[in-house]
Amino acid sequence: MPPRRLLVLSAAVLVSASVLSGCTSPVAMQPAPSANDPLCAEVSVRLPATLDGKERRQTDAQATGAWGDPAAVLLTCGIEPPGPTTLPCSTVDGVDWIIEDLGEFRFRVTTFGRTPAVELYLDTNVDTGVSSAVVLEALASSVGRLPIDGACTDVPVP
Repeated sequence: MPPRRLLVLSAAVLVSASVLSGCTSPVAMQPAPSANDPLCAEVSVRLPATLDGKERRQTDAQATGAWGDPAAVLLTCGIEPPGPTTLPCSTVDGVDWIIEDLGEFRFRVTTFGRTPAVELYLDTNVDTGVSSAVVLEALASSVGRLPIDGACTDVPVP
């Protein structure tokens, strides 16, 4: 192959690679304190490719996941397990989740009774977000691998 043609071909490949990589830039996230726990690795390798129609994206932190562009679901494994709380707790496919309404169709959802804990940020806006029920069901098989050391309980009504 003539050197000029090889140079043009190489330049085309580099431009294509940079354009393609620009479309899939990693989501910037922070690893949790226990992100290096082997149990988080077990969760991470089992995360689904899609959640409620949103494609999984690369992240720049260990034991994290993101879906959608812009990200409608952010997952972090290795956070400190939450203690007793008055926030609502719901069980989905055997996994207990504490649900905190952050307003404007956004929720923080954290596993309860599992160590290490997993935290999700969900955007449930009808136009751009996801269904929390669909996401929690889809993640149950991955997150359900974490050991159980507690459960949601009903608070007695006075």
